[in-house]
Amino acid sequence: MKLGALKHKNIGVLMGGASSEREISLKTGQSIYKALREEGYKAVAIDVGKDIVTDLKKHKIDLAFIALHGPLGEDGAIQGLLEVLGIPYTSSGVLASALAMDKVKAKEVFQAHQIPTPDWQVVQKGQKALVHKFPVVVKPVRQGSAVGVAIVENQSQLPGALRQSFHYENTAIIEQYIQGKELTVGVLNDQPLPVIQIIPHNKFYDFESKYTPGGSRHLIPAGISSILEKKARFLGVAAHQSLGCRGTTRVDMILDNHNSFFVLEVNTIPGLTETSLLPAAAKASGYSFNELVLEILKDAGLEK
Repeated sequence: MKLGALKHKNIGVLMGGASSEREISLKTGQSIYKALREEGYKAVAIDVGKDIVTDLKKHKIDLAFIALHGPLGEDGAIQGLLEVLGIPYTSSGVLASALAMDKVKAKEVFQAHQIPTPDWQVVQKGQKALVHKFPVVVKPVRQGSAVGVAIVENQSQLPGALRQSFHYENTAIIEQYIQGKELTVGVLNDQPLPVIQIIPHNKFYDFESKYTPGGSRHLIPAGISSILEKKARFLGVAAHQSLGCRGTTRVDMILDNHNSFFVLEVNTIPGLTETSLLPAAAKASGYSFNELVLEILKDAGLEK
């Protein structure tokens, strides 16, 4: 959709919500709202709650810019509601959002497309977990921003990590821990952005490292060879496309000590805060923050 055609549309920036990532979503949403207003668009900031349908109708929203993170915002739920209401929206559609949010389903898709991903097993609450090789990573299946994630070094730590994961939902994933460089590749309208290497101050890129200023260092260029950078960018786009994503995503991966890549997950609504990775990658490609927001806006209303 051409940006000029959107100048007279009422754009609802959907933020907040009820997930564990609410505060981050509010920061992302306010950044987007500010950018749209600065560029002369008719934006309305909407904190998503049970009255969201009423709010969308009250403000006569023509198009939604989704700034929600986590369950009910990034998993296809709000996308499905907007489909029913006939309101175009940014980023991935219902199916791609649901697949990307579900770490197990995403990995199954990656496997089907020969995209390397760490080995894993699924554990239900009340079920005994059998792990033969440590360390492993324990995660809730459908949370984002490293919520409920723990690195487990031995058998004695496993029950506590699973209890932490089950605090969020009844299904956990136990994933092989890959030692190596943490990388991320932003994808904007099917084109890869520069690779970023993340060096967290904590043991891994957890919630604190993601959202605390100074919680991690971001290397652009990523400090890897041009051949590996090219492969990382290729894998980022491949993972994005395998799930049927559109607009913008951020693909997290590990480069191990033998120069093998492992894709961890695809984030369909990456954060857009002062510490977020996607704006940093876009800046390295020559996009200002406002230009990035407008690029994301451009794809709203396209076929999903």
